[in-house]
Amino acid sequence: MKKFFALLLVILMMVSMAACGKSKDGDTDTTNKTGNKKSDSGKTDDSDTGAIDTSEHVVITYMTTGDKPTNGATEEVMVELNKILKEKVNAELEIYYIGWTDYLSNYNLTLAQMDGTVDLVGTASDWLDAWPNAKNGAFLELSEDMLKTYAPKTWAQVPTENWEMSKYNGEIYLMPEDNFAQWINHGFIYRMDWAKEAGLTNGAHTWDDMTTYFAYVKEAYPNVIPWNSDGSHNIQLASGWMASHTNFLPIDGITAGGLYGGSRDDLYTVWSPFYEGPELVEFAKLMKKWDDIGVWKTDVLNNTGVDNREEMYLGQTSADQHHTETWYGTVEPEMRKRYDIDTGFFYFGEESSNVVSLNITHGAMAISAASKNPERALMVYDLIRNDEECYRLFNYGLQGKQYDLDENGYRIQPEGYNNDTDAITINYWWGRNDDLELKDGKRNHEAYEKLQEEYDKVKMTYPYGQFVAEVSSIQAQINNINEIHTNYMSQIAYGKYNGSAEDIVAEYRAALKQAGFEDVVNELQTQVNDLYK
Repeated sequence: MKKFFALLLVILMMVSMAACGKSKDGDTDTTNKTGNKKSDSGKTDDSDTGAIDTSEHVVITYMTTGDKPTNGATEEVMVELNKILKEKVNAELEIYYIGWTDYLSNYNLTLAQMDGTVDLVGTASDWLDAWPNAKNGAFLELSEDMLKTYAPKTWAQVPTENWEMSKYNGEIYLMPEDNFAQWINHGFIYRMDWAKEAGLTNGAHTWDDMTTYFAYVKEAYPNVIPWNSDGSHNIQLASGWMASHTNFLPIDGITAGGLYGGSRDDLYTVWSPFYEGPELVEFAKLMKKWDDIGVWKTDVLNNTGVDNREEMYLGQTSADQHHTETWYGTVEPEMRKRYDIDTGFFYFGEESSNVVSLNITHGAMAISAASKNPERALMVYDLIRNDEECYRLFNYGLQGKQYDLDENGYRIQPEGYNNDTDAITINYWWGRNDDLELKDGKRNHEAYEKLQEEYDKVKMTYPYGQFVAEVSSIQAQINNINEIHTNYMSQIAYGKYNGSAEDIVAEYRAALKQAGFEDVVNELQTQVNDLYK
């Protein structure tokens, strides 16, 4: 008799689930709430809402970018995490890694196979083709009822306006990493001791200051390469210059280097300082000056395989070009550990107060449209994002092995920790939560919080989060423009061009025009007008 009633309950649930909310089979689901108390029958109970059937044990596969670890530590952590997931939602989690070599192509190919091998998908609108994959049907539409039912804590935490930013064509496809403060705007990390020797007592805060710094290092420390770039930073340098000398706001995901966008005082008129204006000529002149100083090696464009950051740690170079989080989280603590010296960070856009806060879908979680268990995948995600025990395991590992807490509650490495044997690689960049984060005891929080305060005074929220450019009609032009931009910026950004700055910029812009640069501007303007005007 008990089996009969259990079967009857399941049938009734299936009938009720047919009313609203898409399920894994394309059916609909009326269930709109859930609790978190697990009954003896294997169901998650809530006296107000009935039950969600979790009697069948399922395996949920989480796909993330990054090379698969080989030291065994991650597997040990997953064993402990899966004990909790089994107890709470009768599921276990496996990780599917997309290695960094040719990662975007392999990532998209895996999704396109639609064979049900992945469930949770780490994604991003600006570097992992979130919107194209949503458009192409790789991601599952997530109804409000489905989110409220199977990911209630996430649903409650994300504000309405952020759910709006996670929609394509009016449907939610992404669960945004919107409750995690991070800054990935780029700039130069440099040594404060050498900056002070160069007369920059308060550090470097302009491109001219960096010129002074590099010239001093070259003269005072002839065995040090001021910035031993590997030749690949040309596009980032050019973009950084434009952020510092214009009010340009690039639109993510259209071309390499963000060539198209609006401006802080006119968001929805598409233009490009790379195509017009005097700023690119001035940039070309300064980079020629840096080349003459000897900021980088003479053969910088062929300087492959160099580890500039490690050379900075060894005192062989004086600067590293990367973003705020790298300065605060990696280089600053390592330089303090090795030499007890401070480092400074000159961020691109500092002179013009042109700083844009990170798009909330820079990191997001999606559900594969081919997932066999999308509801349970949402339940697992809700736990790893919001449950403290799951969150710490997934982000930090085992307490006592991967991390411990000091007297201030800051996260520290346990005595005897060995990165080669003990480090974990889970790469959870799709739902980190400041409510559960542990501060890293190695980091200079005072300096970072001071910089954050500075950012907060001038930052602009990324304004194009819902703009998904339709580029099929202009893709050929974009491909040619990307190639032209990459080739010319290699010369311009390292001062490796013949003739004057005016000549090389004119040549570059003529090539862009020939490739259809203005056609792309016109098409994007039409699409921007349709959405925003």
